[in-house]
Amino acid sequence: MKTLVVTVISLFIPLLSAPVFSMGGGNSQTSLTDTGDAVSGDIAPEWTPTGDNIRTRWAEKIDPHNPLPEYPRPQMIREKWMNLNGQWNYGITDASASDFEPEGKILVPFAVESSLSGVGKRISKDDALWYERTFTLPEAWREDRILLHFGAVDWQAEVFVNGYPAGLHTGGYDPFSFDITPYLKKSGQQTLRVKVKDATDNSFQPRGKQCIINDGIWYTPVSGIWQTVWIEPVPLCHVRSYYTESDISDSTLTVYADAAVSDRDILTVTLYEGGVGYSAGNRMAGAAVARTEIRNGKAVIRVPDMKLWSPDSPYLYALSFEIVRNGKVIDRVQGYTAIREISVYQEDGLHRYKRLALNGKPLFQFGPLDQGWWPDGLYTAPSDEALKFDIETTKSLGFNMIRKHIKVEPARWYWWCDVLGMMVWQDMPCIGDFWKAQSEARDPEIAAAMSNVWAEGSLLGGTDCDIPERWKDNFRKEWKSIVGALKSFQCIVVWVPFNEGWGQFDTEEIVEFTRSLDSSRLVNEASGGNFSLCGDIIDIHNYPAPTQKFFERNFVNVVGEYGGIGYVVPGHTWNRAEQWGYDGVKTSAEELMSQYESYLEELKALIRTGCAAAVYTQTTDVEGEVNGLITYDRAVVKADMNRISSANKAVIKTLEEELN
Repeated sequence: MKTLVVTVISLFIPLLSAPVFSMGGGNSQTSLTDTGDAVSGDIAPEWTPTGDNIRTRWAEKIDPHNPLPEYPRPQMIREKWMNLNGQWNYGITDASASDFEPEGKILVPFAVESSLSGVGKRISKDDALWYERTFTLPEAWREDRILLHFGAVDWQAEVFVNGYPAGLHTGGYDPFSFDITPYLKKSGQQTLRVKVKDATDNSFQPRGKQCIINDGIWYTPVSGIWQTVWIEPVPLCHVRSYYTESDISDSTLTVYADAAVSDRDILTVTLYEGGVGYSAGNRMAGAAVARTEIRNGKAVIRVPDMKLWSPDSPYLYALSFEIVRNGKVIDRVQGYTAIREISVYQEDGLHRYKRLALNGKPLFQFGPLDQGWWPDGLYTAPSDEALKFDIETTKSLGFNMIRKHIKVEPARWYWWCDVLGMMVWQDMPCIGDFWKAQSEARDPEIAAAMSNVWAEGSLLGGTDCDIPERWKDNFRKEWKSIVGALKSFQCIVVWVPFNEGWGQFDTEEIVEFTRSLDSSRLVNEASGGNFSLCGDIIDIHNYPAPTQKFFERNFVNVVGEYGGIGYVVPGHTWNRAEQWGYDGVKTSAEELMSQYESYLEELKALIRTGCAAAVYTQTTDVEGEVNGLITYDRAVVKADMNRISSANKAVIKTLEEELN
């Protein structure tokens, strides 16, 4: 069959009825949960978390036979799918091994080092971590192509189906899929194996805050499967992905779609009214706004009476994609989008400060540095409820933005940000750092390549890492995959490729590379220093008080990190000897709150002299850091929520008052 992008004439087809959209997933109408035993055929032992560190309240609610049962890809829903999360066989061997003997059970999708995996072991660059399980496909899927999806596996994943190599993927933060149809038996149990290698920070791979040696701001490694594994049947011709871009001045929405279609097929997209009922999930979408054909991968939809997305009004539109052949729908995907624009606004008057604008209006963006770590699941939240909790609580604290710090979250996290109305600055996980203690645990060539200079308080003096071209190529490959996977989530307003010089290289080229991947958002070239005067934002870090050490008039100026006030809540800390904050450790909630408010007064003064955004460190405590507004186990907000919320909202309103 010939495969090409459709090129037939655009048409408008009126709808007879609106479809039902299920954004929550994980119910009997939209999913099938496989209960196949592990390969050994033995009854899996009762799962229990491992280790003696604190855990969240959601850990007690985990069903080991069906953890994280929600539909993992909220923007592309199909009716049929199978969740493969649960207890798998696992084993750790030499990296060169071609086989393994199971040594126990691991709860997927929790990393092997985590408490919730039930294992709690670490691996090195010389090891391989093996996974194994069986599954049985429904008879009704026999005529379909079977796609095996991984939300994320850190770092190299080699996949085998019934003993056949089905695919190899590198990259710890992007989703990937393999068509496993050629390797499946006609009936009965199918055997799935995954071989993982992960060198953490003793390599060139993006790894964020993961380090072999854990102290200060460097945390426990995360290896292996850490997001949902699932199977989906699709026809040979099917929709692969899509994203949208808005032009609010022209009242248009441009839809870009990637699909495998034949020259007999018509690919259409329908935009529906959505709103609160739709965005809450499991509700019927509203009336159709328009239906049109996607030609050459693109369709432009005129949207009368546009309803714009913002933190105060997170309106979502429903989308439906269909591939039609001879009047019959052969593939249908349900999704959503939001209409909003992020831009730079320049003031009139003497100073002409540049500000961040949402939907054409200046808005001070204020939010916490969010590491996205969990004491029990490490990279993986114990439940969807927990994932949502962080965002809801952040919003309840009066913030309108989150800086997702050198980590990438599962798709459902960004979906919740879209639903709840939370802007996101998205970091690229770093490939390096220049911390001496951590460097001593690395191979000499790895340590040497990371020994650049960070100019944190000046436009001058910073140097690039001297790294091989293949490291750079891998960075570009992974960043491209991350941006490609996330740019359909409209909550994301800023891309941040580098932080504090960690693994930084060829900054101007990487900024332009980022723009080539997505020109609809702003680029924060180098959060915290080593500026090349490119991109849209100059981002200064200072601890503990918010400070602008210099001002660059041709850019948006922001305080990308400050604060870090420490406060220990007994009984809610990680099992580390160190417990620290950037501003010391306060002795009471009132002392923390008083210091927090004093920093906000300083921030208000900075806003009046051109500061356009700020990021407070941080959402929660993480391991030895006790500088979160919330404890690591998410059990205690350390100060009065209403008082924090009122103070934060007053900061955001300062810009509006200044401009009026």
